[in-house]
Amino acid sequence: MTELLIFNKITPQMRARLEGDFAASDWADVDPDPWIDAHCESVRFILTDGPTGVPNEVLESLPNVEVISNLGVGYDGVDTHIALARGIPVSHTPGVLDQEVANTTVMLYLACWRNFEAEMALARTGRWGDHGNLPLPHSPDGRVIGILGLGRIGKAIAAKLTPWARKILYHGRSKQDVPYAYHPDLVEMAAACDALINISPGGTGTYRLINREVMDAIGPSGVLINVGRGSTVDESALIEALEAGTLGKAGLDVFENEPDIPERLRRLPNATLLPHVASASIETRAAMGDLAVDNLIAWKERRTLITPVPETASLLCGR
Repeated sequence: MTELLIFNKITPQMRARLEGDFAASDWADVDPDPWIDAHCESVRFILTDGPTGVPNEVLESLPNVEVISNLGVGYDGVDTHIALARGIPVSHTPGVLDQEVANTTVMLYLACWRNFEAEMALARTGRWGDHGNLPLPHSPDGRVIGILGLGRIGKAIAAKLTPWARKILYHGRSKQDVPYAYHPDLVEMAAACDALINISPGGTGTYRLINREVMDAIGPSGVLINVGRGSTVDESALIEALEAGTLGKAGLDVFENEPDIPERLRRLPNATLLPHVASASIETRAAMGDLAVDNLIAWKERRTLITPVPETASLLCGR
């Protein structure tokens, strides 16, 4: 009998904790059709992450699922409309990764302005002695920085970037009580920025929100940083803008079709690329794993979820 169905890769520490409380199976290790026939009635808990999610057809075949625990802040791989309609609350792991994602954002920001990727390649390949120094880059100091998505992580990024910023702007669904300038129009904010940092989540509402018009507004001397979701940027338009020089530089931790990064994008000297590692430190991933497991244990013990997603928070009433 399987109580818990695991869709994502988990750490040994998470597995050790889960084995003490759950009879678990890994979706990657089973033959789907016969496994569902044999175990569909017994699955009460699901563990996944944002990029992996839960296929709707699989969720529909599991009639007794009570809760879905999502490892990560983003949970766009889980159809919360279906979960809500079936009375299945969903949790995620906000808060514990804010500072690490902000750290990575700062590193991408500095690397883009100071051309660190090309400079490191010059040193590592030995071309420095033969070709001399590269052209001087611009300084990151005194910049106008725009943030798309001023949630917990966005605020942590703003705090860390304050020493480099002449001014910090933000765009989102509504104005907040923060010491930064609100712009209700994204294109207008992009035009006012030296650097635009995207931390918006995935989903239909943000799909390719950063389009050619936004990139043109950032301009040939501007920088785009994406630590949100790859789906929020029109990747084809981004490649064309970087190739043509209509967008100055990009620092990217996320991509449209991970783990596949287009070759044209990988070749670009004005793109600094990371393989979706913004929160990937030992300490942060351990905290995320603990919180994902804690949510499952809380529900099994008939307590409320610690960190429910907003879309299904109403399902916790009376728990």
